[in-house]
Amino acid sequence: MAHGEWLVPFIDKALREARATMADVTDVAVGVGPGPFTGLRVGVVTALTLGATLGLKTHGVCSLDIIAAAVAEKREFLVATDARRKEVYWARYGADGRRLEGPDVLKPADLALRHTLLPVYGRGAALYADLLGGTAGPTDPDAGVLAGAVVEGVVEEYPLEPLYLRRPDAIPQAAQKPKPA
Repeated sequence: MAHGEWLVPFIDKALREARATMADVTDVAVGVGPGPFTGLRVGVVTALTLGATLGLKTHGVCSLDIIAAAVAEKREFLVATDARRKEVYWARYGADGRRLEGPDVLKPADLALRHTLLPVYGRGAALYADLLGGTAGPTDPDAGVLAGAVVEGVVEEYPLEPLYLRRPDAIPQAAQKPKPA
């Protein structure tokens, strides 16, 4: 829940480690999901704010594509991340690393039945290794991979808005049904 409090200090730390300042930054890239609602909103709003206030070009990328860009596999594969609720966010990629199907959300068992014999990367693969195989490799999006994939033009770009694949758990109070008396 502290995404907003942590993100800007992490950006500042990354710039210091690179011996750079915000004046050196020309573009901002951000994973737009699928993923947790709060984290996506904070990341996207931060990217939009930096882009608007500093006049930077912005790039939104499917978070699954970022993981796929780090996969060295030269054959078809899947990326699956934890979607909570005993589900995974997933996408299928070709030997060239381009997305062929997805993103979508499924139960791990349903994904395993739908795409048998494909190696699976990502935190979802590790979490449900008994069903998905748990291939050794990248598990989470990496900022360096994201930047490289955007620069090389090997990922599809999305508008800077969260990519949600299902409805939120929380609903506004006005939409809740009244409790019986």
